[in-house]
Amino acid sequence: MTTTSTPLRVGLLGTGPWARHTQAPALAAHPGVELSGVWGRRADAAQALADTHHTRAHTGDEGIDALLEASDAVAFALPPDVQAPLAVRAAEAGCHLLMDKPVATTVEGARAVADAAARAQVASIVFCTLRFAPETSAWIAEQSARDGWFTARALWLGSLYAPGSTSEYADSPWRRDKGGLWDVGPHALSVLIPVLGDVTGLTADRGPADTTHLILRHASGASSTVTLGLSAPEAAGGVDIEFRGEHGTVAVPGWDGAEPAFRAAVDALAEAARTGEPHPCDVRFGLRLTELLADAEAQAT
Repeated sequence: MTTTSTPLRVGLLGTGPWARHTQAPALAAHPGVELSGVWGRRADAAQALADTHHTRAHTGDEGIDALLEASDAVAFALPPDVQAPLAVRAAEAGCHLLMDKPVATTVEGARAVADAAARAQVASIVFCTLRFAPETSAWIAEQSARDGWFTARALWLGSLYAPGSTSEYADSPWRRDKGGLWDVGPHALSVLIPVLGDVTGLTADRGPADTTHLILRHASGASSTVTLGLSAPEAAGGVDIEFRGEHGTVAVPGWDGAEPAFRAAVDALAEAARTGEPHPCDVRFGLRLTELLADAEAQAT
């Protein structure tokens, strides 16, 4: 998207830490975007965030309608099973969708969003950070262009619920209930699937606290293992993803935070809306992620 084009009017649904620290600043600073408003369940929080970024605050059910009417697209910073029905509503109003991961924690909820987006012919993006961060998106594309992968390993361990943690994100009820499988699982799968192919077989089991271990078989014939959690000791946390095959071993590079990645996701949404060409990380991919995570949750439970 260029600065000479008509700005894409993007409304923001949500006022929590993710909205305050990443989405609202990225949207407000984007040269091709007009932040068309902020909606929140708490009027004071919506007003505070809107004032910070010089836009209009909305609350209540009528506020959602007003924001959708004023927007070409909406970005979601809400719990997954709150965002899903609102995404259906936004699609039916003709708004393009920039959704957080996971799209929903039920297959039915995610499928409703995918179906609504298809009926309305709106563009969609599911924000999996590594698919859009400049450093890692280029790396994923490079590995996807290669054949001969044998296996892969992904480890994504956070410390939100470790003793002494002061993270704002630890206050999220859905995250505490669903754990690392649903919170960071989409990130890991969004890297593995483009390179190794769709998951054709999945085995899951529980580890300590909220940790979940996955063994995956992929359409390419390669296999992968995944470890996910939010309760690791601080010294044990981190992200490590590597592929092994005919070309040797390659490991995911570091990336420069979430805000540059979110700006790239906005660009991807604008391009999909302009061309009508769906992005690989759209709500249909989000539905597939929910199907896999639901299967893993059922097995691990």
